[in-house]
Parts: sequence; C-alpha cells; structure tokens
Amino acid sequence: MLVWLMMMVRFATAAVIFTVLILGAISASSQPQGKLKTSPTLAVTDSGGWKLLEKGVEFRRMALERSEPNQLVDLKLLRLDTRWVVPRVLHSPRFQLKSANVKTFAEKSGALAAINANYFDTDGKPLAFLKVASQTINSRVAKTALYTGVFGIKDQRPFIVHRDEFVPEQVDEGLQSGPLLLFHGAAQEITRVPSRAHRRALIGIDQEQRLVAAVADCIFGGLYWPELQEIFSDAAWQIQLTDLLNLDGGGSAQIYIKAGKFEDMVAGTSEVPVAIGFFRRPN
Repeated sequence: MLVWLMMMVRFATAAVIFTVLILGAISASSQPQGKLKTSPTLAVTDSGGWKLLEKGVEFRRMALERSEPNQLVDLKLLRLDTRWVVPRVLHSPRFQLKSANVKTFAEKSGALAAINANYFDTDGKPLAFLKVASQTINSRVAKTALYTGVFGIKDQRPFIVHRDEFVPEQVDEGLQSGPLLLFHGAAQEITRVPSRAHRRALIGIDQEQRLVAAVADCIFGGLYWPELQEIFSDAAWQIQLTDLLNLDGGGSAQIYIKAGKFEDMVAGTSEVPVAIGFFRRPN
C-alpha cells in the first residue's frame, strides 16, 4: 500500500511539473514575435510586456534585430495614463541652462520622466512653433515637408494634430515636429523626407488617451518610417496608437524615467534645449 501511495505521489508531482512546463511554453509562445510585414529583414525578437511602475506609469522594452545589414535595436517605451500623469513642455532657459540631458530636465523640474522634443539650430533656437508655459518662443508654423505634426497641451490634456489643422491660439503649450506618422489611426504618407534607418524619439496617444513616449536605441542603423508606423499601430505588437509624432532623433534621442525604485535612461550623445516632461497629477 505504501509503495502504491509513493508511486501515485510521484505521478501527481510529475503531472504538475509537466503542466507547468506546458503552460510556460504556451505563455512564452503567446508573446508576439516575428518579422514585420513592411520590412522582412527586421524581426521583433522580444516584444516584452508592459510593467506597471506606479499608478498610471508603465514601462516596456522591445528588442528588434535586422538581418541585412546585421543590426540590433532596443525600443524602450513609457505608457502614461493622463488621469494620473500630465505632460509639460520644458525649456532649458527656465532652469538657467542653455541645454541639458533629459535626466537633468527631470531632476530640475520634478518630472518622473522626460523625453527630448523638437528640432533646433546650433544656437539652441527652435526651428518651428514652440510655446512653453503660455509663452510663445517661436510663433512660426513651418510648412516644410518635415514639420507635419504638432504636439499640444490644453488644460493639461495632450493632443497631436496635423499642422494644417493646428490653431496656435488654442494651446497652452506645444511644439512642432515631424513627420507625423499616424493620425486618427491612419498611417500618413511621408513625402520629400528621406527614409533611412535612424535612432528615433517619438510621442503618441492611444484610444484611451494614454501617452506613449519611446526611443529606439541602437549603435548602428535604426528604424525606418514604415517600420515605426507598423510597430505602433498593428495589433500584433500591443501598442496601437491612433496618433504618433516623430521627435528630434539621432544624437538628440533620449529618454529618462524614475518611478519608485525603478530607474532607466537611454542617453543621447548631445544635450537638448527642449524636453517633454511627465508629472504626477496633483491630488
């Protein structure tokens, strides 16, 4: 009888272990992976998952690999619920600085996170529309092919709009950048703007009015416009933004987050005069 009981216990234990392994395999395989439709040479090797850092703040890391030429890209994303987090445009002169990295912007302003923002010249002056804390720094809405989108804030609520629909007087803060990649859920045609693989910084909004800020970090190469449009809209990758705006990239692309014990940063190779900061909404 004792031998029989021991055999049953061993069988039950083996069954439990087998079930756990099967469920683990199913869970792992359920993570979306594979090549992009728009770019067969680019594959998502690890799609990651949203990690809750604190109320209204989530972090995620995606790993991508390009086969021709061989390149690795880390895509780091923040998802911010605007019921708990509010954005602000941060301008370095307000902190007695000519420029700074985004970690410094966050520390000086009290933001929990920050990402670089618009394009600027060698003197740090914005090349298109910029309004900070109700003060217009550059009133010109640029009409060139690159500057097709505006990130605006009105009554602490963020939005992204096509520059042809933008009314400067209707924003408390805002900045013009581009190209506009997604608008009202549709991929935007991008003309007369070179499409090359590059380090990217982006800001977007989903159907639930959550903000997503992201930086594609890489040593060589980066991501093309159609790849970004697919990653941020296709249901397979579980981001699904309705609006997506490209920010200044290359050496300017950088993002910083500190929430609780979690801290992460993608460092740029140059400082920037403007950033978008994300702040805990006051109770």
